[in-house]
Amino acid sequence: MRHAGAAVGVLVLPGGKVASRERARGWQLAQVRAAGLAVGLRRRLGAGYRVEQVRYRFRGWNTPELDAVNDAEEVLRAMRAGCERVVLVGHSMGGRVAVRLAAEHDVSAVVALAPWWPAGDAGVMPVSCRLRVVHGTADRWTDPESSRRQVDSARRRGVDAEWRGIEGAGHFMMYRPGLWHDLAAGFVESAG
Repeated sequence: MRHAGAAVGVLVLPGGKVASRERARGWQLAQVRAAGLAVGLRRRLGAGYRVEQVRYRFRGWNTPELDAVNDAEEVLRAMRAGCERVVLVGHSMGGRVAVRLAAEHDVSAVVALAPWWPAGDAGVMPVSCRLRVVHGTADRWTDPESSRRQVDSARRRGVDAEWRGIEGAGHFMMYRPGLWHDLAAGFVESAG
C-alpha cells in the first residue's frame, strides 16, 4: 500500500534483441511500445508515482556483457535515490532485464509483459519481490507456456507470483492494449 507523499518509482524496460550492437533509437518499435506503456501508466497511476523509461545503449541482451541489464541498473540506482519503493515493468527482453535487476536490487515487484524467458529466468526472483506475468496466448515470439511454468515454479519457491493470459493476444501488446496497461497499472498500485 502506497504511503501519502511517498514517491513510488516505476521503471519501464523495453524489449530488444538477443544480440545486437545496433544503437537503440527512440523510433524503433520496442522503444515506441515502451513509451506508449509509460504514458499509459502515468495516466492510470497519477500523482505519487514517478514513471521513467529506460533507453538502452544497444538493442541487444548481448551475453555475456548483459548490456541491457547494465544500462537499466544505472537508471534504477538513480531512481532509488528519490523513491521509497520501485516497481519494474518490462516487455519481452525487458521482462528478462527486470528479473535480473530484482535478483540484485531491492525492488517491490516485477510486472513482466510477454517476457522473453528462455529457461529458468523467473528462478532468480527473490521471495521478497512480487511477480505478475501477463502473456498473450497466441504469442509466437516468446513462449507463454514457458512463462506460465516459470511463474508456477517461482510460486512453489514462495514468491507471490501470478500468471495471467490474454486469450488470442500476440507478443506486441497491440490486441487490447488498454487491458495490458490496466493489468500492469493495477498490479503496480497493489505492489507500490
